[in-house]
Amino acid sequence: MTTPFDPRLLQRSFALVETEADKLASHFYALLFLEDPALRDLFPPMMDAHRDRLITALITLVHQAHDTEEMDEYIRQLGRDHRRFGVRPEHYAVVGQCLLSTLRRFAGPRWTAEMDGCWRAAFQRVAAIMVEAANEAALECPPWWGARVAAHHRPNGSTAVVTLEPDSPYPFRAGQYASVETMRWPRVWRPYSIANAPAADGLLHLHVKAIDAGWVSSALVHHTRVGDVVRLGPPVGSMVCDPRSQRDVLLLGGGTGLAPMVALAEELSRWNDHRRIHLYFGVRRIEDLYGLDRLAALVKRDPLLRVVPCVSEDHRFRGERGVLADVLAQHAPEHDRWTRHDVFVAGSGPMVAGTVRQLLDLGVDQRRVRFDSFDQQSEVLLDVRRLALARSN
Repeated sequence: MTTPFDPRLLQRSFALVETEADKLASHFYALLFLEDPALRDLFPPMMDAHRDRLITALITLVHQAHDTEEMDEYIRQLGRDHRRFGVRPEHYAVVGQCLLSTLRRFAGPRWTAEMDGCWRAAFQRVAAIMVEAANEAALECPPWWGARVAAHHRPNGSTAVVTLEPDSPYPFRAGQYASVETMRWPRVWRPYSIANAPAADGLLHLHVKAIDAGWVSSALVHHTRVGDVVRLGPPVGSMVCDPRSQRDVLLLGGGTGLAPMVALAEELSRWNDHRRIHLYFGVRRIEDLYGLDRLAALVKRDPLLRVVPCVSEDHRFRGERGVLADVLAQHAPEHDRWTRHDVFVAGSGPMVAGTVRQLLDLGVDQRRVRFDSFDQQSEVLLDVRRLALARSN
């Protein structure tokens, strides 16, 4: 008898292993490459990012399983996105086998036959949707886009605003991100939020901060010139505005996490006529405050938009001082503790975790908060889930 797909059983069984999620991901990939060594060629030399993406996908799928519509769209995005790696339908069988083996190993004797069957049914469903989405995408668009660097601007020593011109129309929504591969580092893809809403010129703007040991970010900031060519994976992400919502909007960007907030504000300025928009931009030092001219232009165009720059570690700044989470708490009383807003957060892992924690402390419903952190996304997700669970008990 086949065990049915059961979201509650998925959550209960994943709770047995999530505290060792990083070790689980490492074991999974080691087992996968042992079972099918040819698959190793689809991945980059360093696997840290892929381990984090696996954990993020598992957490997202497990905790969205009750919302079939949202979960299915997330799975379809995964299917379209995996085309850039050269994933084929026949690969899914060994992936499912290795995933189940890994879950059994880390859960130990607490793992049951019912759990095994539930995960088997869930993976079969996920694989079928991913394959279908990939096949449909193959009829409409390439597995990746080539894009020429049309402009490259350095607002400060560690940050670049890179303007890309895709070789064919790139169908994204404001708030989404694209994975980028440079010719300097083949097979190494890194995600970057797109810092503009779709426009007639078809250009994409990326905000990139070079980080230590960041192969792609360093290449884009320090070694990229106008005329260079990069590859773009399909647009991904659910941090998009729902035009059906009547709630006000709170946009929170830390550092280059400003990028998707600018895109969302730009899109809202085109059709929104009643929802108030609060955009908070947090950095450590004055030198990190870039893009203020563009923000000022958006404010001039949209009377419903308010922009609040925040600086946490620079006494020279005369505006709001403190980390974003603290500034939000200070402003909360005059905005119903932000509980009447749709909230979007992007930035570093610690920034996103601290900000979401503060929002939950203020009483904001977790379901109203969407966030992206390309630094430790899985850790942020786990932290948020634990906080939400603790508050519900």
